[in-house]
Amino acid sequence: QLQLVESGGGLVQPGGSLRLSCAVSGATLDQYGIGWFRQAPGKEREVVSCLSKSGEYKRYVDSVAGRFLISRDSSKNTVYLEMTSLKPEDTGVYFCAADPTQFWGLCVLYSEEFGSWGQGTQVTVSS
Repeated sequence: QLQLVESGGGLVQPGGSLRLSCAVSGATLDQYGIGWFRQAPGKEREVVSCLSKSGEYKRYVDSVAGRFLISRDSSKNTVYLEMTSLKPEDTGVYFCAADPTQFWGLCVLYSEEFGSWGQGTQVTVSS
């Protein structure tokens, strides 16, 4: 059974950095495209970034492009989201999810096939 577990959230000041982890069990990363999502209080969940099955193709939404970096360590079956220059509007619960229909060398940010959601990790950006 595929399971994803997020960790690494916390409280950080504006301009600070955090690295989130998404540990995957029950499958290897080359079987799934992985997406990072977030949900701010009172708002709908939104996609932030995705990583292809090959681990080489990455995409970001405009609001985080240039500040966030998605990567993976296949030996640990873990996907990371490195977040820098954090802003208060980055506050929210961050989730990772897996999509088996993603392409090997491409990822689709707005796929409706993301599933196997983790429990999320809270990120708060505040002074």
